[in-house]
Amino acid sequence: MPKLPVVSGSEVVKALTKIGFFIDHQTGSHVIMRRDGEKVLTITVPQHRELKKGTLRAIIRQSGLTAEEFENLL
Repeated sequence: MPKLPVVSGSEVVKALTKIGFFIDHQTGSHVIMRRDGEKVLTITVPQHRELKKGTLRAIIRQSGLTAEEFENLL
């Protein structure tokens, strides 16, 4: 498994918008993103300076991407 990049919450939000997610709303320091389609996907992204590896891995998995595909979006 490739090493995950060190990214911030806002960088993740920018990457997810490139694949069709949009900001639904924000609650405190967490941005809730949504992608409509055949199956509605909702992902919560914390707006931290640096996301922990487990959090980033969970966001990537929930979005349906691989680590390589996610890195190409950055």
